[in-house]
Amino acid sequence: MKPILVVNSGSSSLKYQLIDMVTEEVLAHGLLERVSDHGVAFAQMLKEIAAGEPRLEGISPVAVGHRVVHGGTAFSQATVVTDQVLTQIHELASLAPLHNPGNLAGIEAAIAAFPDVPHVAVFDTAFHQSLAPASYTYAIDTAVASKHHIRRYGFHGTSHSYVASRTAEFLGRDLADLKIIVLHLGNGASACAIDCGRSIETSMGMTPLEGLVMGSRSGDLDPAILMYLSRVADYTPDQLDLLLNRESGLVGLTGLNDMRDVSLAATAGDPRSTLALEIYAHRIRHYVGAYFALLGGLDAVVFTAGVGENSADVRARVIVPLAHLGLTLDESRNAVSGGGARKISGEGAAVSVLVIPTNEELEIARQLLDVLEA
Repeated sequence: MKPILVVNSGSSSLKYQLIDMVTEEVLAHGLLERVSDHGVAFAQMLKEIAAGEPRLEGISPVAVGHRVVHGGTAFSQATVVTDQVLTQIHELASLAPLHNPGNLAGIEAAIAAFPDVPHVAVFDTAFHQSLAPASYTYAIDTAVASKHHIRRYGFHGTSHSYVASRTAEFLGRDLADLKIIVLHLGNGASACAIDCGRSIETSMGMTPLEGLVMGSRSGDLDPAILMYLSRVADYTPDQLDLLLNRESGLVGLTGLNDMRDVSLAATAGDPRSTLALEIYAHRIRHYVGAYFALLGGLDAVVFTAGVGENSADVRARVIVPLAHLGLTLDESRNAVSGGGARKISGEGAAVSVLVIPTNEELEIARQLLDVLEA
């Protein structure tokens, strides 16, 4: 047995999995919420693991992997945690103030609990460090951008990396030969164009706000809207932040932030929900078309995460209007719920349309082993 503990520590939550990396079996998992003290939460997690079934008391991880949201330009791969790395994660908190401090607190609590095993940080942004300057550079004054670290970073990198590898495995192809668009559609959502296993474009930007319509985030919009609201309605920066991150997206359009509820309301004839679904799918198709052009061809479009894996309606709204790009949908395959990785495109389609469940915890554990065994 080679147990790896994977920790995803937020500002007020602690999600964990204990994975035996010999078999990749999940031995224990859980979520602690309303966390105010990460040290106390970590102790509670260890009690839950020890008391679980099968009995795991006495089993100690050989290493601990940590999800960290923002690695800036400093981290392009998973990295063994040192005092210097901890300092860098702290310094990057200004770029991810809602996430990095909680990530850091979880790492510190884990090191206190397991001081004699290696700890490895895996960054959501790392997969996108392969973006070219033309992709990550915003067209603003270069001195301002440099001083304040303004550029596209991209997120959901761990998920995009895992799904791309699983796509190659599912298709029986070498990842280095594939052109893939991954659509990570959850409460947060992002698209990624992957060429030969490398991210060449992604929809989230300096923050996770840019890009697709999300549960409560607006995604793309004219930046002058912010200045307009500031002038005519006296919106403060904090109010604008709240509006765009918490009160926009599906919840702003419909009052609902769960795609299942929006779909049910649309089916029942609610015009706001019907329009919201049209906007949601329209934005995704916009990115699929753009990424098709950037990739110079396409082997697969892959849906993943909560909405992508479970909403046949959303998948149909995205794919059916794109038949002219070689994308087709088999209605019976698309209607199947669950079942793991599966193809939902029609027979003989030029481009494979797939549903592949993501597994960010397993990807973190795999990257951890890669670093330690290098």
